[in-house]
Amino acid sequence: MDQTFSPWLRWVDRNQLGEILKFPGVYVIALSEKNLASTPFEWSEEIIYIGMTNSKGGLKSRLQQFENTIKGKSGHGGAERVRHKHGDYNLLVPGLFVPVNYTECDVSSNKSSDLQLMGKVAQQEYECFAVFVEKFPNHPFQVPEFNNKQKSQKK
Repeated sequence: MDQTFSPWLRWVDRNQLGEILKFPGVYVIALSEKNLASTPFEWSEEIIYIGMTNSKGGLKSRLQQFENTIKGKSGHGGAERVRHKHGDYNLLVPGLFVPVNYTECDVSSNKSSDLQLMGKVAQQEYECFAVFVEKFPNHPFQVPEFNNKQKSQKK
């Protein structure tokens, strides 16, 4: 797998990634007591969610949906599961970290090249699940906790 993620950033600093957030891509969210900020991405059992987007709003929009949902709105299923377990936003957010892997393409295009790139974004998300499962075969949720819809509830 040829994933290249940005370094870990504090959740509150995610918009510092700037222009790359306008593109589709994969994102990984970890909940850690350690300060992961500015460290290179590494796979960790502290990863609680893996997500992707091919929306016109890109990664920025999808990460904002996650933010809005952990604050109490709806709109992001994984974030609803996070909020169900970690209901206090102010206690949760200091421990959240995120890197992204973006893919430059035009999500509003029906050109073959753009459609193929969007398909690769979806494939990358599943490749990330596969790597997680391979690296952490004894993880209690198998995949990151809040990706497991059977064991991690929304309400």
